[in-house]
Order: sequence, then structure tokens, then C-alpha cells
Amino acid sequence: MTRPLTAAQRRMIEAADPGTGRLRGTEAQLTALVKRGLAFRHPRPPHDHFLTPAGHRAREAAQAQAEPSEPSEPQAPASTGGVFAARAGGEPVPPAAEGPARTREVRSAWQGMLELRRMTNPDASTDRPCAWERTHLVQAAALALEAAGHRPAGAAEGEDGYRVRETPQPDAVAVHAPDAPTLRACVETLEASGWQAGEYTEPRTRRRYVLASPRRV
Repeated sequence: MTRPLTAAQRRMIEAADPGTGRLRGTEAQLTALVKRGLAFRHPRPPHDHFLTPAGHRAREAAQAQAEPSEPSEPQAPASTGGVFAARAGGEPVPPAAEGPARTREVRSAWQGMLELRRMTNPDASTDRPCAWERTHLVQAAALALEAAGHRPAGAAEGEDGYRVRETPQPDAVAVHAPDAPTLRACVETLEASGWQAGEYTEPRTRRRYVLASPRRV
């Protein structure tokens, strides 16, 4: 079980720069956030610390709890560690995690990802994946799809939507969709998000799928 944030850690995250996610604190405090996956140390001098997508999600959660919600709007699920999980499709989803609360989560996570690209890509580019995405291919591709409004498949049989899965290739994921138009839309979304994507046919089943890998240039 993820340990709850300390009061000092919550204050640091909430005080991070709204635009860049830059953090201020002691070396020990910043290192603790890095170990929890909520911050990263920039590789170039002066080696400042910035929020990761999970850190941005933690701040979003703290702000949502501080603001009164609309009576008809479901509350965002509690997240003691501020960990955001992109939906690859096929996983069970609690009803309370749907609706406007999830939309806010996804939007915040995607903005955090773009900021992570800007801070870690050598040319500060946000139009292609960063190193974190290259080591978390399924989560990164799923986030790009969900942020663009695509619907992940449900856990129950027959609940159609996209499904992102690992492949034998170390730098590529497979995306499955219920029909050709949805599959093509996934290709367009991934390409617009900085991925190389193309449609292929499975030899045994003859079903079409998308093979996608992070673009490097």
C-alpha cells in the first residue's frame, strides 16, 4: 500500500511552479519525492527538481479536495500517493472513477507528460516522447489515447474500446480496436502525439492492429 504524503511533501507539491512544475525544498525533501516517483532531478545544471506526471496528479488531487465540488459531480477517488494509472483497456474500473473526475485526472496527467517532455528532451521538444515514455510504453501510449478522448475497453466481455498491449519488440506496443474506423483514429492520435504508428494484420486471425513506437526525431 502506498504511504500517504507527509504534510511537508503536500505543501511542496502544492507550491510547485504552476507552469513548469519546478520544486523548491531541501535536498532530503526533494530526494524523498524522487524516490516516490513524484519528482525528477533535471540532468543539466543547475539540476533543479520538477514534478513528474504523478506529481502533477498529486497536486491536482490536492486542489480538487480543497475546492467545493458540484453536488451532481462525483468526487475524485482518493489517491494517497498521487499515482495516476493510464488505462490500457480490459482492466476493471470502479464506477466512482468515471466521469468528470477521471477527465480531470487524464488532462492533468497529459499536461504533466508534456512538461516532462519539455524538461527532459535535449531540445525541449514536446512533440515527441521522452525517456520515461520509452521505458513505460504501454502506459505512455494508453495515456496519449485516453487524453485524446478514446475509450478503453472494459473488463467485461463485449465492452469494446482500445486495448494497448506489449509486444515481443522492446520498443513497440500493439493497439487493438473493435473496428477499422477506431483503429485508424488511434493511428492518427498516436502520430499526432509523437509516435510512429502503422496498421498490420495478424497472420493467424487476420485481424488488423496498430504497431506503435515512440518517434526519436
